[in-house]
Amino acid sequence: MAHWDLLADRSRIAAVKPAPSGLHPFADNLYRLGKVPAVTISEINGRARGAGSEFVLATDIRFAGSGAVLGQFEVDIGSVPGGNPSGRLPRLLGRGRALEILLGADDFPADLAAAYGYVNRLVPESELEQFVDAFARRVAGFDKVAVRETKALVDAVTQPPAEEFGTALAAFFRTSGRPENAHRVKRLIDGGLQRPDGVEHDLGRQVAPSS
Repeated sequence: MAHWDLLADRSRIAAVKPAPSGLHPFADNLYRLGKVPAVTISEINGRARGAGSEFVLATDIRFAGSGAVLGQFEVDIGSVPGGNPSGRLPRLLGRGRALEILLGADDFPADLAAAYGYVNRLVPESELEQFVDAFARRVAGFDKVAVRETKALVDAVTQPPAEEFGTALAAFFRTSGRPENAHRVKRLIDGGLQRPDGVEHDLGRQVAPSS
């Protein structure tokens, strides 16, 4: 799932009319996805970095196939991640592992992501779709009130408040696109970022401090 389009006009995106919550629509989408009463499940067997990672973090349960790769590479290009992984990851993994993901800007393949708790578990690729479908149907077959209210109790102690999403996205707009980091973005774009081939296949190894 694609990360944020680094070639987009940031000023135009930042100026988009706020949602009824008062949040920018991007932040609002991620916040509201985490708050819906229904159970949300991600089935991941590809690359989900940046905004893609932030989207799956907003879902309740994440199952990964062997081809899954997750990560938050934004600090390499001088940006604060805007979709509030800084709020979600510490609640999921603890402070140290959250900082490793956010500041290390590396790829987390499915097995490591599962070991850390970035995803719930690793499922063999050939079994992933059937496993997720069976789990979703199992939960859907239970009493709706019990499922909804159990989720609500968990959400009450784990969901970041709306304010965190506004703060995170404001930090992204404030830090991204600074001239001193233009060479970092250009190097990745020239190497095939945001295209089917190139650095997207191995982004964790490609991002590194440069002068």
